[in-house]
Amino acid sequence: MIKVDFNRPVTVGNEFEYMRQAVENAHISGDGPFTKKCNALLERELGVAKALLTTSCTHALDMTALLLDIEPGHEVIIPDFTFVSTVNAFVLRGAKPVFLDVRPDTLNLDESKLEAAITPHTKAIVPVHYAGVGCEMDSIMEIANHYKVSVVEDNAHGLFGKYKGKYLGTFGCMAAQSFHETKNFSCGEGGALLINDPALAERAEIIREKGTNRSRFFRGQVDKYTWVDIGSSYLPSDILAAFLYAQFEQRERIQSHRKQIWEIYSVGLKDWAAAHDVQLPHVPEDCEQAYHMFYMLLPNLELRQKFIMYLRERGIYSVFHYLPLHLSDMGRSFGGRQGDCPVTEQVSGQLVRLPFHNVLTSSEQEQVIEAILDFGF
Repeated sequence: MIKVDFNRPVTVGNEFEYMRQAVENAHISGDGPFTKKCNALLERELGVAKALLTTSCTHALDMTALLLDIEPGHEVIIPDFTFVSTVNAFVLRGAKPVFLDVRPDTLNLDESKLEAAITPHTKAIVPVHYAGVGCEMDSIMEIANHYKVSVVEDNAHGLFGKYKGKYLGTFGCMAAQSFHETKNFSCGEGGALLINDPALAERAEIIREKGTNRSRFFRGQVDKYTWVDIGSSYLPSDILAAFLYAQFEQRERIQSHRKQIWEIYSVGLKDWAAAHDVQLPHVPEDCEQAYHMFYMLLPNLELRQKFIMYLRERGIYSVFHYLPLHLSDMGRSFGGRQGDCPVTEQVSGQLVRLPFHNVLTSSEQEQVIEAILDFGF
């Protein structure tokens, strides 16, 4: 029996060679040559005003809260079905999170509930492109613009995905990316801040450089640098950027392989899912997904747990995903109650993610599908 990992971090090209070069460059701290290459590639490919690598997607989100001057008294609207980093970034600045339920089809923020959640205290809306499938950004942006509320996209899952032909992460004033080891492109731990509003670019550099204007100094714009704003150290090592840049170079091959994995799951499980009331991922026609994951919604929690254990006994590692934020200990401290987000509460107990990574083989995937088709309800 072949053991099938849920995720497997791998090299796909010149990772070790570029890491060696980073050391030989004698610049392995932040903003070295490979960091600049990664930033430039993201700016060029996505068409964003500024891209800045960070130590994590969490830190990129933290930077967005600082750049928006989030403070106590502000409210930030966040989907209830997301990772804690999405909410922590704003709670750390004193904001009150407003948890919004998700759509039952895409598991993205339910835009039909958005306008009713806005108050005079709303400072930002943070849509999360779950599984790399775009939220309904036309509706979200229309509402946000009407009420003059900033939009920050949590695009941890969605690099190179599109909504109506436009890249995810390019709709709001800013977006956060993840290069954690579970993502399509990885350096172990890492992220990026995408800036679409040029007015935020210079301050973002300052915040990322511990509140100093060090970047201006290195460009020769000032004769010395000093402390000019709040900030912290959000710069990743250039060794990590070297690893990441090698993955970026193979982006077409990586995405092509992930698309193949996703489509094999979809075709192979379609009839089985229909026969057993299992929901497979929904991708609207106007979305080009990023092929980040393949998940299923089983009929109930009991079956979901039985299913995960069944696969585990066969050497196949699958996992569930987020728990409802509003029902967590912290969520309840902000007033969260059972029934506030019924879709999230339901799907959280149904969802299971199948093995999905950049070197998943056809034989491994065949083993997964065969095991699923033999699962006894």
